[in-house]
Amino acid sequence: MKASTILVLIALVCGAVALAGCSSTSTSSGSPAAAAGAATSPPASTLTTGPTDVMPSDIAVTVSVGQKNDQGKITVTFNGGSGQINVNGVTVTLTRADGSTETQQLGFDSGDQVTMDGTPRTPGTLTGAADRVQVAVSMNNGQTYNIMDVLRS
Repeated sequence: MKASTILVLIALVCGAVALAGCSSTSTSSGSPAAAAGAATSPPASTLTTGPTDVMPSDIAVTVSVGQKNDQGKITVTFNGGSGQINVNGVTVTLTRADGSTETQQLGFDSGDQVTMDGTPRTPGTLTGAADRVQVAVSMNNGQTYNIMDVLRS
């Protein structure tokens, strides 16, 4: 009797495990709504920022990233700093909400700017999809510092 009870319990546990694996929601294009031609909305932006580097104070420089305007334009400005004379280059990378990227070189004289084309705001709203802006500064000592990583919507 005990052996049959154990076998029944094992079968129930195996069945529960099998059903639990099948209960997740599928987002594949084979869903009934997609097969019927129903309109689906694009996924929300999943861009995230990462850690940035702290430059040593004797060679530090700063850069500011402006807010995105209605047309999606984002202005990045080199502000200078005590290490300005040691800068070899400033690279600005824009990752748009759709995953496409654009990279530009920013001048390293105080006040130099680049304007990048991000994702335009949704008409009739004050916000839109977020774009990611990353700034890396290369110094004449061979070091590269990732000093900015921000989202703009």
